[in-house]
Amino acid sequence: MDAILPRLDGPEGLAELGLGELRQLCGELREEIVSTVSRTGGHLGASLGVVELTVALHHVFRSPRDKIIWDVGHQAYGHKLLTGRRDRFGTLRQKGGVSGFPKRSESAHDAFDVGHASTAISAALGYALARDARGEDHAVIAIVGDGALTGGLAYEGLNNAGQLRTNLIVVLNDNEMSISPNVGAIAKHLTRITSGRAYTRFEGRVWSLLGRGPGGRKMQILAGRTKEALKRLVVPTILFEELGFKYFGPIDGHDLATVVRTLRSVKELPGPILVHLVTQKGKGYAFAEQDRPRYHGVGCFDKEEGLKTVPPPPFSFTDVFGRTLVELARQDERIQAVTAAMPEGTGLSEFRREFPARFHDVGIAEQHAVTFAAGLACAGQRPVVAVYSTFLQRAFDQLIHDVALQRLPVVFAVDRGGLVGEDGATHHGAFDLSYLRLIPNFVVMAPKDENELRHMLATALKREDGPSAIRYPRGSGLGVSLLGEPTALPIGRAEVVAQGDDACLLAVGSLVAPALEAAQWLRRAGLSAGVVNMRFVKPLDEECLAQVWRRHRLVVTLEENSLCGGFGAAVLEWAARLGADEARVVTLGLPDRFIEHASRRDQLAEVGLLGEQIGARLLEEIARTSQPRRARSVS
Repeated sequence: MDAILPRLDGPEGLAELGLGELRQLCGELREEIVSTVSRTGGHLGASLGVVELTVALHHVFRSPRDKIIWDVGHQAYGHKLLTGRRDRFGTLRQKGGVSGFPKRSESAHDAFDVGHASTAISAALGYALARDARGEDHAVIAIVGDGALTGGLAYEGLNNAGQLRTNLIVVLNDNEMSISPNVGAIAKHLTRITSGRAYTRFEGRVWSLLGRGPGGRKMQILAGRTKEALKRLVVPTILFEELGFKYFGPIDGHDLATVVRTLRSVKELPGPILVHLVTQKGKGYAFAEQDRPRYHGVGCFDKEEGLKTVPPPPFSFTDVFGRTLVELARQDERIQAVTAAMPEGTGLSEFRREFPARFHDVGIAEQHAVTFAAGLACAGQRPVVAVYSTFLQRAFDQLIHDVALQRLPVVFAVDRGGLVGEDGATHHGAFDLSYLRLIPNFVVMAPKDENELRHMLATALKREDGPSAIRYPRGSGLGVSLLGEPTALPIGRAEVVAQGDDACLLAVGSLVAPALEAAQWLRRAGLSAGVVNMRFVKPLDEECLAQVWRRHRLVVTLEENSLCGGFGAAVLEWAARLGADEARVVTLGLPDRFIEHASRRDQLAEVGLLGEQIGARLLEEIARTSQPRRARSVS
């Protein structure tokens, strides 16, 4: 049979396909997804698991008139292939190419930008109410991974939707996984529902038999009076039904005929509907089926051989954090590790194995993670919250109200600080120095290398009078030797790493190494620049800053963070407060815009933060030092 996918210009053509053709299309989608991701890298397992659902959605509904909203864009590769982006799908996650997540600016079929979890129900409800206000009648469908149901925002949306009673379809994709296997009471609840399928079949048979006998309809009505009590004993769907949703499921999410039939049925029903599908993450690609966590997000690989074991690169900052935390936890039984559904991603796998009673995966629930850690700290424990920078943003109020206000010694290991590459704008850690710096009682650190990260973790755990945050970048470290025991650093003390007279570079964390490259570049031009590893964004080393101001006419701040309210802003505030106008200040960092997906190196080049770019900029600025000298920001 001829291939179907190349003939589709958009989802409109799916309405005319028969069941056999739809099944063939599922196979073609899986082949295209595996083939492309093997070349570009990306999120493989989740999109493979929802192929049948994706095909069924576009067969039954009419996008973009009907609004399809994905919760966590990891699931949406098949959706992209069916909505006019097949010809460009080979550019997935590449600079200028197709985004790895739904993106409204990319296609009218992407109803809502998503990267974080638990957002789809709230967004879909907004769409549904706007539809009602305009007197329209199109469908609104939210596809929610079961991992997203560990986030409180999902329940806020469910609660509001049940109250408003408007027409809304929520499809729950239950594969028992987010990035790691799902945890908590909600995951257990869904498992109990799944185990109740035998009851569902039994109930259907009994209902049918009652209807055929004498006085069948009366018998069904009588039986119906006890149905709900019996159902709640055997199949615990009460959670969704009490929230006001009509519940359908659980359904085999890979049984295409059943999925199509169910979606057609619920399309015609009024009110909020929840359809529960059970799927397998990685479905259709044997390697991904057998090792689901490893195939959640992958780099390039040979699709015939799967992911290979390769010689390990230099330890990543994440690896070093995890190993150091284990080392310190062996010495201090008060240390507790907290993560929000990211034990592997944040380097806590070894801690979980060695200290299972002190390891806590709270699910995709960052707000809860922070306040939970605050409770641990109140009770004398030393909690360490390991979290990606972009996800910690979701718990900003808890950082202020539940941790900093009480001066609790909670440690935040803020991974993926700065630009993260192909995942793009939703996943950059572009704002943490800004939003952490403004909170009273916080100490904010950034290591120049993996060895300094070890010492900063020891510093944070030794502190008793308030919270500490250590932010570090994605990827491999610099390959430095991990020397000696982790030792606490003097809080607020910077480190001079190079001397120079023509300018001074004040660098934070990941930009210390590029600052040294820039200084070497400048030296080849016959000039010299000092480099200071600031270490602490809060508190600043004011004594060091005063010395720099006395010695240099040009000071350049470097940070892989938004210039709005970041480290450079802190230095300018210090200079303004003290009237220190001897030096001219140039602030370099991330501009006031979102940086699109590309390789991390391409992104750094785009914003001018590679070593040679910094060096060239320094040369320009040194030439301008004859201008009036005032402490001012030059972006």
